[in-house]
Amino acid sequence: MNVPDSEFKSLLQSYKTITVYGLSNDPSKPSHYVPAFIREKGWNVIGTYPKEHSVGDFQIYKSLKEVPIESRKFIDVFRSSDKIPEVVDEILSLGGTEVLWLQLGISHPEAEKKAEANGIKVVSNRCLIIEYNNNY
Repeated sequence: MNVPDSEFKSLLQSYKTITVYGLSNDPSKPSHYVPAFIREKGWNVIGTYPKEHSVGDFQIYKSLKEVPIESRKFIDVFRSSDKIPEVVDEILSLGGTEVLWLQLGISHPEAEKKAEANGIKVVSNRCLIIEYNNNY
């Protein structure tokens, strides 16, 4: 993680669209209710999920490559830690990402360093709801 806690608020304020990698169709899962919370607080939230769904009226793409590049600047990831290297490789191959946010319980130091070495701001093991509530 290369973003200090003290910069979370300004980081979040700098982006109006957040793409959620792995936005679930199950409203009981954090990968659904966290994006719903953030959307309620004013952000435009776009999701990726391999299966089509319309739960919560989110715009969902089957893959990150289908998401318009201007919407891939801030990516919030809900994937297990062991999947983060392939997520980082995908992000780097597509380009356009400025912030990689790994939700609470998700981290992969080597993959994070790779993203950082390519100019991406990285936040790991942090929940957007908790950080919003602590900073706003």
